[in-house]
Amino acid sequence: MVNVELNKQAKLSEHYTLGELTKTSVKSLDGNIPSHEAIENLKRLCPWLEELRYTYNSLYCLKPGEDYETSKNVEPIIITSGYRSPDVNSAVGGANSSNHLTGCAVDIRCVGVEQAIRYAAILLDTADDRQEDFDELLIERNRKGGYWLHFAVRPSGNRRRVRLIQT
Repeated sequence: MVNVELNKQAKLSEHYTLGELTKTSVKSLDGNIPSHEAIENLKRLCPWLEELRYTYNSLYCLKPGEDYETSKNVEPIIITSGYRSPDVNSAVGGANSSNHLTGCAVDIRCVGVEQAIRYAAILLDTADDRQEDFDELLIERNRKGGYWLHFAVRPSGNRRRVRLIQT
């Protein structure tokens, strides 16, 4: 058996690395290594994440007159789940048809419902401005009251599905 390692420092965009979009706390035999196709799908998500980061920070974090590129007040967008191998997806209870399996989805940490709504609104506006569709935009809440945003973009066949979900 050949031991394959992931170049976690490989940049997919200015602010997002392959390691960040494939991290998992689940130990799996396959190492959660994405295919080349899944990596291309992750790259397709990155312009959306970059726009989310820029717009959120510009609207809600920067002080008047502060520059986005030099400010210390810029907040990162925290990805809690991106690509998931079949082993990882099964271990976390993901759906058999999950967009995470193909690298087409990310889950984004939100500090409360207000931030989740703001993130969702920015992504909806981005879709409208670019005249591009996404597959899923889900505001999810667990029983403990934690929120996250699930966002997916497929290469084709996007459904523009928007939902609020309690798990």
